[in-house]
Amino acid sequence: MLLKTLPLADPGRPELSSPSAFLRRLQRDQRRGQVLATCWSLLEMGCQAALPVPVGLGVQAVVDGDSGALWRAGALALALAAVSALGTVLLHRQSVWNWIHAVTQVRQLVSRQASHLGAGLSRRIATGEIVAVGSGDVEKIGWYVELVARLRGAVAVWLATSAAVLVVEPALGLAVLLGVPVLAASVWPLLAPLERRYGEQRALGGKATELAADTVAGLRVLRGIGGEELFLDRYRAASQKVRAAAVRSARIRSLMQAQQVLLPGLFVVGVTWYGVRLAADGRISVGTLVAVYGATAFLAAPLRILGEAAHARSVAKVSAARAVRVLSLARTEGAGDAGLADPARSDLFDPVTGLTARAGELTAVVCGDPDFAGALAERLGGHVPPGEEGPAQPSVRLGGTELDAVPLAEARAAVLVHDKEPVLLSGTLAALFDVPASGRVDPWEALAAARAQDVLDALADGSPGASAEVMAAEITERGRSLSGGQRQRLALARSLLADPPVLVLDEPTSAVDAHTESRIAAGLRKNREGRTTVVFATSPLLLDRADRVVLIRGGRAAVAGVHRELMREEPAYRVVVTRAEEPGADGGAAERAVPAPTGDHRSESRSDA
Repeated sequence: MLLKTLPLADPGRPELSSPSAFLRRLQRDQRRGQVLATCWSLLEMGCQAALPVPVGLGVQAVVDGDSGALWRAGALALALAAVSALGTVLLHRQSVWNWIHAVTQVRQLVSRQASHLGAGLSRRIATGEIVAVGSGDVEKIGWYVELVARLRGAVAVWLATSAAVLVVEPALGLAVLLGVPVLAASVWPLLAPLERRYGEQRALGGKATELAADTVAGLRVLRGIGGEELFLDRYRAASQKVRAAAVRSARIRSLMQAQQVLLPGLFVVGVTWYGVRLAADGRISVGTLVAVYGATAFLAAPLRILGEAAHARSVAKVSAARAVRVLSLARTEGAGDAGLADPARSDLFDPVTGLTARAGELTAVVCGDPDFAGALAERLGGHVPPGEEGPAQPSVRLGGTELDAVPLAEARAAVLVHDKEPVLLSGTLAALFDVPASGRVDPWEALAAARAQDVLDALADGSPGASAEVMAAEITERGRSLSGGQRQRLALARSLLADPPVLVLDEPTSAVDAHTESRIAAGLRKNREGRTTVVFATSPLLLDRADRVVLIRGGRAAVAGVHRELMREEPAYRVVVTRAEEPGADGGAAERAVPAPTGDHRSESRSDA
């Protein structure tokens, strides 16, 4: 089985009913690898278990003075050693493949889940938890999955060795057959404390990772206000808690490892002492005693694997439980069999707020509450995770079709939501722009519309090897080498390049100066001509470019019209845009409600408030 088959074309569907079921499913998904590893384990350990036989025959041949038997015993020992070495190589290769397969599968499942949940993931589970699952937890899960095959081989060889000793000397065979399970069970009282302490260590480690990620992300701001020492002290305290928990967990592990050495050693001493008594009484030969001793001493290897498996299962269950928690997060989805007729010519309507974005127009949405605006922007993309907006609410409709009833891939292809704080992944500029796109807009047009020439210059200066081809310029992790405004414009260019039928932009120019914002507003208007665009903003420079502006008050679309008319006629609108104090009840004009939506939202007058 070649490593080039990874990553998996399809990581499959995990079993999420319990951590144990999740681990069993991972084993079933690599049946061939598990079978091969079990076979190579039997070959390796079987030859090792049989080695005492030729050794015993050789010793007996020396006692009897039979040189021919001695040569035959030596040849058999050499053959068993060679086959055991071959089995060791094959087992190691297959075990590593099984480990990598399990790790890759879990990472692909977590990555697919993160992509499926989108921006809602970080609000439902800590970022540090996702990082921990994708790094440390997958290694523990892979360790147990690959160990299962070796465990099967160890149990099979133990039974075969016990049966062989039982035939030669029933009393010794019975001791071997019953003694190994007793020794293996001696670690059980330690498993529950180990699992509990490791779970505590993992929880504290996830919090420390989350704190570190938040500190690094806000390092520039922290330095500006002199708060880096405060956060450094917090991280020190968190890391010390992780260290203390790790020490407590290590104490249990060290006790288990001590048991795996001490108890099998005592067992071998006891069996050997009894065998010597039998040899002294003449009931067994010296060669048989040597063979029995060798077989009994060999059983320390299966016992170590049994102990390792108990340890691996304890930590893997904790890690699997965290992976199951991440993978169990679900989105609200309908039957998934509905389809969108023509997204580019369909109105986008939210029945909760009454907001309508007309097809082919640039609609600006003004909302005094930034958090509500962000939640509404995400709602317009459909498939909002449950629990993020309270009770279940009607789905956003595109052309009369509920987005929650549309397959996720089709809904995302129709409506793209540009987040207020978009993420730039590390890599080249070409990789950043390697996104599904209509082909109508090329990267240079998108960059020009976002007024990102200075961003290109900064990237070229930071990547000396990219002087000839700016698309080869490297972007650092999360674009931290760029300013906030530069990151924002680069992300906006990526969204414009995608050119979706419906584009929702949440404060796309909040980090740029007024002059640049004015030019971006003009570029956005030109680039999205004839395409449905929704912009959440309170900047007059953007609002003045919109075909239609809608004011959201009290969770509903309160007034609608063009920016300049609303500034003249609507005090409530003017308050939000100019950030002035709202006039009293007797000093302002009454709000004009948007008419109830009809089947054709285009029938609303642009100046209708």
